[in-house]
Amino acid sequence: MPDQNDIIYGVHPVAEALKNPRRRIYSLKASRNAADRLATEIAVRGVVPEIVHPNVLDRRLGPEAVHQGLLMEASPLDQPRLDQIDKSGTVVLLDQVTDPHNVGAILRSCAAFNVTALVATSRHSPEATAVLFKSASGAYEHVPFVKVTNLARAMAELKECGFRVLGLDSDAVLDISEADHTAPVAIVLGAEGKGLRQLTRESCDSLVKLSFDGPIRSLNVSNACAVALYALRR
Repeated sequence: MPDQNDIIYGVHPVAEALKNPRRRIYSLKASRNAADRLATEIAVRGVVPEIVHPNVLDRRLGPEAVHQGLLMEASPLDQPRLDQIDKSGTVVLLDQVTDPHNVGAILRSCAAFNVTALVATSRHSPEATAVLFKSASGAYEHVPFVKVTNLARAMAELKECGFRVLGLDSDAVLDISEADHTAPVAIVLGAEGKGLRQLTRESCDSLVKLSFDGPIRSLNVSNACAVALYALRR
């Protein structure tokens, strides 16, 4: 068993981990109701859960964790390098988005829109933690999460592979619906408040915005990601 396992809790994250053959599962603690709810997935994987009272999981994870009666310890997933991902479809890049709740929600949107990969920098992005897994609601098992040293260099590498790189910026003149987003395309999202850094902006082929008619003209970064991916698909 490795020194650092992934701690995964909640119905959807645990269910998707059970279905992922790349995961080696070391333990699964479950309440009786939760074990019954995932009986098929547990049986197919051949895991024998330890049936515990939900209070045991409360004590292990803390009162804020919505564990839904499930706690798994599993091997970490090996993630690809940037040069190993498919050079097609849509890639999402994050410019210093550090909140694991936001990144988890972005992973969920990436899975829903069949994004090729999510790319972030190693130093300014969240680790693969239980909070991120829960926020991703199982999407972490499906979307390659690539860590790079330098975002601008990663953008240049994608361009060399034929990607058109669009930066989402509320001050942009061009609406995302008007941009050339012929695949392969990459969309870059900045941190809330700070937005895209100057070098990141300069490294984009185009800066695009989401246009709104209401009194509030901005969205949480994870919501903006979902809207942008839908606009690119259309």
